[in-house]
Amino acid sequence: MEVKTMPKMEKLQNKTNFCFQQAEDPAVHLLYIYDDVTAYGDWNWNTWEYEESETSAKYFRDQLAAIPADHTIELHINSNGGSVKEGVTIYNLLKQSGSKVKGIVDGVAYSVAFVILQACDERIMGVGTTALIHEPWVTASGNARELRKMADDLDVLTASNRKIFLERSSLEEQQLMDMMEAETFLTPDDCLQYGLIDKVEDYGYAQNGATVEEMQKRLQEVVQHMKAAKSFKEQLEIMQNGKKPDTGKNSKEPEQKNTLQGFLQGFRKGE
Repeated sequence: MEVKTMPKMEKLQNKTNFCFQQAEDPAVHLLYIYDDVTAYGDWNWNTWEYEESETSAKYFRDQLAAIPADHTIELHINSNGGSVKEGVTIYNLLKQSGSKVKGIVDGVAYSVAFVILQACDERIMGVGTTALIHEPWVTASGNARELRKMADDLDVLTASNRKIFLERSSLEEQQLMDMMEAETFLTPDDCLQYGLIDKVEDYGYAQNGATVEEMQKRLQEVVQHMKAAKSFKEQLEIMQNGKKPDTGKNSKEPEQKNTLQGFLQGFRKGE
C-alpha cells in the first residue's frame, strides 16, 4: 500500500526534480526538492522499467552520504508532497546526518514536503510561499475487512505525523488534529505564529525600502552621474571634431536641470 499526502489537486507537470549543488562556500551544500516525493521515477518505455526517482529516500541517502557531517546543508523546497514512506524517511535521514540543515521554502511545502522541513535546524519560508497540513490519504480497493484495516493504518500514520509537528510547534494536539482534518493552508506568518517555522525571509526587500532622504540622495547621485557623462561626451566631441559644445538657445541642459530640480523639490514636499 503506497500512502501519499499530496493535496487533492493536479500534480505539477514541470519535472525539475532534485538537485545537489555546491555553494560558493565549499562547506555549504545546496539541495533542491522541486517535485513530488516518490519512490519511483517515470516509466521508461524503452527499458520497460521505472527511472530512478531523484526525490526518493534511497537517492537522498546516497547523496547525503557524500556530505561531511561538519558541513552545512541548505535545503530548498517547492513540492506538493508525495509518499509518506519516502518523506518520513528523508526527514529521519536529515536528522541523522549530523550536518546543520537550513530549510528554505521557495514556493510551496505541502503535505509530506512540510514534514521534511521540520527536520531542518532552521526553518525558513519566503514571502508569498504557502504550506499545507492534512491527514494522509490513500486510494484503496478491497473487501470490507481490508478497507477497515486500511483506515486503521491511516490513523496510525496520521498520529505519527502529528508527533513530528508537535515536537517543535506551539500547537495543542487537538488544535493540530482539527487543522489536519480540515486540510489547512498556512501563510508564512501563520507558520511562524504556530512555531512551525523559525523565520519569514523577505530577502532584503524591507531593508531596501529607502527613506525620502535616501531617495533624494540617490537621485542627486544619478543627476551628478548624468552631468559627468554629458561633460565627458562633450569633451570627447571637442577632441574628435574640434568643436565647442552647444551652449546656445537650442541646448537642452537648462531645461533638464530645471526639470530635475522641480522633481526633487516636489519629492521633498511629498507631491
